[in-house]
Amino acid sequence: MQNTTKVTPPVMDDRNAWRWGFTPQAELWNGRLAAIGFLAAALIEIFSGQGFLHFWGVL
Repeated sequence: MQNTTKVTPPVMDDRNAWRWGFTPQAELWNGRLAAIGFLAAALIEIFSGQGFLHFWGVL
């Protein structure tokens, strides 16, 4: 007699879904939004010739 058990892969959640709480999806979104913010600050400094805080009038 031959064993014919079928192995199925685990169900993966949508990694791009917006989920609340401390989840892997939240960490992905946190990293993406942080990268966008860093890029925006760097572009402001490059194109304006001023620091980010000087550009917004904080300093």
